[in-house]
Amino acid sequence: MKNYIKLHISVLLAGFTGIFGKLIQLNEGLLVFYRLWFAFLILCVLFCMAKTFPKESMKDSLTLMGVGALLGLHFLLFYGSIKYANVSVGVVCYSLVGFFTVIFEPLIEKIKFCRSDLCYSLIAVLGIGLIFNFDTGNRFGIILGILSAAVFALYTLYNKVIEKPSKNMLFYELGGGALFISIIMPFYLYFNPVKNLLPSYSDFGYLLVLAFFCTIGLYILHIQVLKVISPFTVSLCGNLEPLYGIGIATIFLGEAKELNISFFIGMILILSSVFLQSFMKSKLRRLASG
Repeated sequence: MKNYIKLHISVLLAGFTGIFGKLIQLNEGLLVFYRLWFAFLILCVLFCMAKTFPKESMKDSLTLMGVGALLGLHFLLFYGSIKYANVSVGVVCYSLVGFFTVIFEPLIEKIKFCRSDLCYSLIAVLGIGLIFNFDTGNRFGIILGILSAAVFALYTLYNKVIEKPSKNMLFYELGGGALFISIIMPFYLYFNPVKNLLPSYSDFGYLLVLAFFCTIGLYILHIQVLKVISPFTVSLCGNLEPLYGIGIATIFLGEAKELNISFFIGMILILSSVFLQSFMKSKLRRLASG
């Protein structure tokens, strides 16, 4: 139960990330650059205060940094989706993580393909379609959001197979993500030039909150629950993020999404996919334990 509470707290924190993506005036590239570096530096300060430092072999460090590059790419695509469309599009597309996890998990973990998991994820996909009301507007933002979900599914699965302390993993992943974004940033800014590279005072404050609570806090919880809960279950519970995100966006940003009948049916389908899957997994565990 404790790990499921952690999981849902992480999903709630993830619901706020889209809000910051809209509030922060920097483009998606600079937003991700500052988010990752702020989070990495804050984590360095926390380790220094604790008088400990995460030590891993060169091979493991590079592996974790490579996984962090996936996280950085996910951030870039996710915020690109929000900037080119809106918060609702970004967070709803994120719900496709469960679908992509079903596809990628047998390939990465070398396990048998699970048809029941695919059925659960397809129920959620149908719910997502109803929430969008099959609207093809904001097409480029939707494409970026779908790619973001696919990349995050890979990030989640690779985190599952790596057996390291969660704080060590996050330290090297944030460092790898920050380094990856720093390498591609000159090319990104060449094709997406901006007048001001520095955040405003308000952006600076938003970035600090985003880095501490919605990056360090969120991903420590995410990594911890992956050690005891399957990647598919974690991804499927992530389908609740658009419900949190859309609600928060409506309250704070005035994104008055019309709550028509298709929205409520879609919400019911998403919730059903989460609770049905959780119920079946719990039932199977009870049967296995005798």
